[in-house]
Amino acid sequence: MCKGLAALPHSCLERAKEIKIKLGTLLQKPDSAVDLIIPYNEKAQKPAKPPKPSRDEALQWRDSLDKLLQNDHALANFKSFLQSEFSEENLEFWLACEDYKKIRSPVEMAERAKQIYQEFIQTEAPKEVNIDHFTKDLTVKNLVEPSLSSFDSAQKKVHALMEKDSLPRFLRSEFYQELVK
Repeated sequence: MCKGLAALPHSCLERAKEIKIKLGTLLQKPDSAVDLIIPYNEKAQKPAKPPKPSRDEALQWRDSLDKLLQNDHALANFKSFLQSEFSEENLEFWLACEDYKKIRSPVEMAERAKQIYQEFIQTEAPKEVNIDHFTKDLTVKNLVEPSLSSFDSAQKKVHALMEKDSLPRFLRSEFYQELVK
Protein backbone atom coordinates (compact mmCIF):
# COMPACT_ATOMS: atom_id res chain seq x y z
CA MET A 1 0.00 0.00 0.00
CA CYS A 2 1.04 3.65 -0.35
CA LYS A 3 3.28 5.02 2.46
CA GLY A 4 4.97 8.39 2.78
CA LEU A 5 5.17 10.74 -0.20
CA ALA A 6 8.80 9.96 -1.08
CA ALA A 7 8.21 6.22 -1.04
CA LEU A 8 5.11 6.30 -3.27
CA PRO A 9 5.36 3.81 -6.10
CA HIS A 10 4.58 5.07 -9.59
CA SER A 11 1.14 3.33 -9.70
CA CYS A 12 0.07 4.93 -6.41
CA LEU A 13 0.89 8.40 -7.76
CA GLU A 14 -1.09 7.71 -10.89
CA ARG A 15 -4.05 6.52 -8.83
CA ALA A 16 -3.89 9.59 -6.61
CA LYS A 17 -3.88 11.85 -9.68
CA GLU A 18 -6.92 10.01 -11.09
CA ILE A 19 -8.79 10.47 -7.81
CA LYS A 20 -7.85 14.16 -7.69
CA ILE A 21 -9.15 14.67 -11.25
CA LYS A 22 -12.39 12.85 -10.51
CA LEU A 23 -12.97 14.83 -7.31
CA GLY A 24 -12.22 18.07 -9.14
CA THR A 25 -14.77 17.15 -11.80
CA LEU A 26 -17.39 16.32 -9.17
CA LEU A 27 -16.78 19.57 -7.31
CA GLN A 28 -17.24 21.70 -10.43
CA LYS A 29 -20.67 23.29 -10.67
CA PRO A 30 -22.45 21.76 -13.70
CA ASP A 31 -24.00 24.08 -16.28
CA SER A 32 -27.25 22.17 -16.08
CA ALA A 33 -28.83 19.02 -14.75
CA VAL A 34 -27.91 17.32 -18.03
CA ASP A 35 -24.24 17.69 -17.09
CA LEU A 36 -24.84 15.50 -14.06
CA ILE A 37 -25.96 12.67 -16.31
CA ILE A 38 -23.95 13.18 -19.48
CA PRO A 39 -20.18 13.66 -19.00
CA TYR A 40 -18.86 17.02 -20.21
CA ASN A 41 -17.10 15.57 -23.23
CA GLU A 42 -20.12 13.53 -24.31
CA LYS A 43 -22.91 16.15 -24.41
CA ALA A 44 -25.67 15.33 -26.84
CA GLN A 45 -25.84 17.39 -30.00
CA LYS A 46 -29.00 19.43 -30.58
CA PRO A 47 -31.11 18.04 -33.42
CA ALA A 48 -30.85 19.95 -36.67
CA LYS A 49 -33.64 22.45 -37.26
CA PRO A 50 -36.04 21.46 -40.01
CA PRO A 51 -35.60 23.49 -43.20
CA LYS A 52 -37.65 26.69 -43.39
CA PRO A 53 -40.83 26.06 -45.38
CA SER A 54 -41.72 27.96 -48.50
CA ARG A 55 -44.38 30.66 -48.28
CA ASP A 56 -46.83 28.45 -50.21
CA GLU A 57 -46.23 25.56 -47.84
CA ALA A 58 -46.80 27.80 -44.80
CA LEU A 59 -50.00 29.14 -46.36
CA GLN A 60 -51.35 25.57 -46.56
CA TRP A 61 -51.28 25.31 -42.76
CA ARG A 62 -54.28 27.64 -42.70
CA ASP A 63 -56.34 24.88 -44.33
CA SER A 64 -56.21 22.48 -41.41
CA LEU A 65 -54.51 21.66 -38.17
CA ASP A 66 -53.60 18.24 -39.59
CA LYS A 67 -51.45 19.81 -42.32
CA LEU A 68 -49.67 21.84 -39.66
CA LEU A 69 -49.11 18.82 -37.41
CA GLN A 70 -47.58 16.82 -40.27
CA ASN A 71 -44.87 19.41 -40.96
CA ASP A 72 -41.84 19.49 -38.63
CA HIS A 73 -41.18 23.20 -39.10
CA ALA A 74 -44.85 24.10 -38.63
CA LEU A 75 -45.03 21.94 -35.54
CA ALA A 76 -41.92 23.60 -34.07
CA ASN A 77 -43.34 27.08 -34.74
CA PHE A 78 -46.76 26.13 -33.38
CA LYS A 79 -45.18 24.69 -30.24
CA SER A 80 -43.06 27.85 -29.74
CA PHE A 81 -46.16 29.97 -30.13
CA LEU A 82 -48.10 27.89 -27.59
CA GLN A 83 -45.19 28.01 -25.15
CA SER A 84 -45.13 31.80 -25.45
CA GLU A 85 -48.78 31.75 -24.32
CA PHE A 86 -48.17 29.09 -21.64
CA SER A 87 -50.71 26.85 -23.34
CA GLU A 88 -48.67 24.01 -24.84
CA GLU A 89 -50.32 21.24 -22.80
CA ASN A 90 -52.87 20.41 -25.53
CA LEU A 91 -50.19 19.95 -28.18
CA GLU A 92 -47.99 17.97 -25.81
CA PHE A 93 -50.92 15.69 -24.96
CA TRP A 94 -51.76 15.20 -28.64
CA LEU A 95 -48.12 14.33 -29.41
CA ALA A 96 -47.94 11.98 -26.41
CA CYS A 97 -51.03 10.17 -27.74
CA GLU A 98 -49.43 9.85 -31.18
CA ASP A 99 -46.31 8.31 -29.61
CA TYR A 100 -48.47 6.06 -27.44
CA LYS A 101 -50.15 4.60 -30.54
CA LYS A 102 -46.75 3.35 -31.73
CA ILE A 103 -46.19 1.17 -28.64
CA ARG A 104 -46.56 -2.57 -29.18
CA SER A 105 -45.56 -4.02 -25.80
CA PRO A 106 -48.57 -4.41 -23.44
CA VAL A 107 -46.35 -3.75 -20.41
CA GLU A 108 -44.88 -0.59 -21.93
CA MET A 109 -48.35 0.47 -23.08
CA ALA A 110 -49.77 0.19 -19.55
CA GLU A 111 -46.80 2.09 -18.13
CA ARG A 112 -47.04 4.91 -20.69
CA ALA A 113 -50.85 5.10 -20.35
CA LYS A 114 -50.44 5.67 -16.62
CA GLN A 115 -47.85 8.42 -17.26
CA ILE A 116 -50.09 10.17 -19.80
CA TYR A 117 -53.05 9.94 -17.43
CA GLN A 118 -51.06 11.39 -14.52
CA GLU A 119 -49.52 14.16 -16.60
CA PHE A 120 -52.54 15.29 -18.65
CA ILE A 121 -55.88 13.73 -17.63
CA GLN A 122 -56.24 13.37 -13.87
CA THR A 123 -57.68 16.27 -11.89
CA GLU A 124 -54.91 18.72 -10.89
CA ALA A 125 -52.45 17.05 -13.32
CA PRO A 126 -49.33 19.14 -13.99
CA LYS A 127 -50.41 19.70 -17.62
CA GLU A 128 -54.12 18.99 -17.32
CA VAL A 129 -55.96 19.28 -20.63
CA ASN A 130 -59.42 20.78 -20.80
CA ILE A 131 -61.79 17.91 -21.58
CA ASP A 132 -65.36 17.37 -20.41
CA HIS A 133 -66.21 14.93 -17.60
CA PHE A 134 -67.80 12.40 -19.97
CA THR A 135 -64.58 12.18 -22.03
CA LYS A 136 -62.44 12.04 -18.89
CA ASP A 137 -64.58 9.21 -17.44
CA LEU A 138 -64.49 7.31 -20.73
CA THR A 139 -60.70 7.64 -20.85
CA VAL A 140 -60.35 6.38 -17.29
CA LYS A 141 -62.55 3.34 -18.16
CA ASN A 142 -60.41 2.70 -21.25
CA LEU A 143 -57.29 2.62 -19.09
CA VAL A 144 -58.51 -0.36 -17.07
CA GLU A 145 -57.28 -2.45 -20.01
CA PRO A 146 -55.02 -0.12 -22.03
CA SER A 147 -55.19 -0.41 -25.81
CA LEU A 148 -53.97 1.68 -28.73
CA SER A 149 -57.31 3.50 -28.73
CA SER A 150 -57.44 4.27 -24.99
CA PHE A 151 -56.93 8.00 -25.50
CA ASP A 152 -58.74 8.40 -28.84
CA SER A 153 -61.77 10.23 -27.48
CA ALA A 154 -59.70 12.65 -25.39
CA GLN A 155 -57.24 13.17 -28.24
CA LYS A 156 -60.08 14.04 -30.63
CA LYS A 157 -61.50 16.56 -28.14
CA VAL A 158 -58.10 18.19 -27.69
CA HIS A 159 -57.53 18.23 -31.47
CA ALA A 160 -60.88 19.98 -31.97
CA LEU A 161 -60.02 22.49 -29.25
CA MET A 162 -56.66 23.27 -30.88
CA GLU A 163 -58.32 23.59 -34.28
CA LYS A 164 -61.00 25.99 -33.03
CA ASP A 165 -58.90 28.00 -30.58
CA SER A 166 -55.11 27.59 -30.80
CA LEU A 167 -54.76 27.39 -34.59
CA PRO A 168 -56.61 30.68 -35.33
CA ARG A 169 -54.52 32.47 -32.68
CA PHE A 170 -51.35 30.98 -34.18
CA LEU A 171 -52.32 32.10 -37.68
CA ARG A 172 -52.69 35.68 -36.39
CA SER A 173 -49.39 35.54 -34.48
CA GLU A 174 -46.00 36.95 -35.43
CA PHE A 175 -44.68 33.37 -35.43
CA TYR A 176 -46.84 32.59 -38.45
CA GLN A 177 -46.91 36.05 -40.09
CA GLU A 178 -43.10 36.01 -40.42
CA LEU A 179 -43.30 32.77 -42.40
CA VAL A 180 -45.86 34.00 -44.96
CA LYS A 181 -44.30 37.37 -45.70
